[in-house]
Amino acid sequence: MNNVKRICVFASSSNYLDDKYYKSVTELGSALGQNGFDVVYGGSNLGLMWTCAKSAKDNGSKIYGVMPEKLHNILGEKSSEICDELYITDTMRSRKAKLDEISDAVIAVPGGFGTLEELSEMIVQKQLGYNAKPIIIYNTDNFYGNLINFFEKMINEHYANPDMRTLYYVCDNAYDVINYLKNYVPQNRIINKKTVYKR
Repeated sequence: MNNVKRICVFASSSNYLDDKYYKSVTELGSALGQNGFDVVYGGSNLGLMWTCAKSAKDNGSKIYGVMPEKLHNILGEKSSEICDELYITDTMRSRKAKLDEISDAVIAVPGGFGTLEELSEMIVQKQLGYNAKPIIIYNTDNFYGNLINFFEKMINEHYANPDMRTLYYVCDNAYDVINYLKNYVPQNRIINKKTVYKR
């Protein structure tokens, strides 16, 4: 049994998405809560991030929110009422650091540029041995299909090592997420010049 408990969910803050995405993250949040996981997220009452966190809380999760002061001032105090614990950070960079600090795993559900940035940073951190967390790409309706193909292009054209494929797990349903989290075994990665810079 591993020690994965707090799951950071990177997600869109948009309220204008197709219903299938809200349904998908509702199912994910429900599964996380019912299986004893807590949720770490961006702290607002917007978009997929709130939908997933709310569903998780309704099913037993403790919710940790992390929001930069600027956004918290814009959205107001009530935007974070769902949170059991709320952290206010100075900047977006310190927000990402706090999300990383208090979580044991990462799930990227469909999102925009912020989600893409967060996901990419976590993959690189894992590549370089700064974390050994499970990283899941939640590929609802093949939302991330083109991105995954781009990852393959980077690998095939030698911009990235083939073992990068082992750093993240792609799935499209909550059952697979829970199974992966419960059975995750951290890799014993060797970090040296050869493993980082050569094929």
